[in-house]
Amino acid sequence: MLHAEKELFAGRVASETGLKNFGFLEREGGFFGTFEILGGDFLVEVEVKEGVFTRTIERETGEEYSLHLVEGAEGSFVSRVREEYLALLGRISEECFEGSMFRGSFVRAVIDYVARAYGRSPEFLWDDLDAAVWRREDTGKWFGAMMNIPRSKLGGGEGNFDVLDVHASPEKIDALVDGKNFFRGYHMNKKHWLTVPLDGRVELARVCALLDESYLLAKKK
Repeated sequence: MLHAEKELFAGRVASETGLKNFGFLEREGGFFGTFEILGGDFLVEVEVKEGVFTRTIERETGEEYSLHLVEGAEGSFVSRVREEYLALLGRISEECFEGSMFRGSFVRAVIDYVARAYGRSPEFLWDDLDAAVWRREDTGKWFGAMMNIPRSKLGGGEGNFDVLDVHASPEKIDALVDGKNFFRGYHMNKKHWLTVPLDGRVELARVCALLDESYLLAKKK
């Protein structure tokens, strides 16, 4: 992958709606699309699945073309292919991906888990809030919400940190809340939502298990 190509998608999260509107189709837990460049002389296959993967095909021969991916390759033709290739990916990044304030490795691991387990990407519903949600495709109900909030709001401290809100039974919330690792729902119904800091103090496996339970609870009408 070209350095310029990596920069286009750095810190960005795929939008299911944006991908479908652009012409991508769901395939094997991800999205796949084929797009023309150079007036249709080349086809660029793009797969979005835990990353962005491409393959460029010369239409006349049906063979894969990769010279445009070689950083040092020069010449008017290869430069033109590279320019249109990057322009296509730039449009995909702009129209099919959203900026993400959630860039820490732990948070990314949680996002990747939800993508693998449920095929869902975070939805950024508010322009003025550092927040995103996951919701079930069948019921439309939220099963997780991430927010970047001041540490002083939960337990004290300086600066901001990322937290996760999940559905949980009232009994489980009562048993877990300790004012350090688990809190009653922040900006949510405190009887039915649990807040977990995403800074590693609660191990990833446990966070994922809580998301699994929340996903099941969100199935109920």
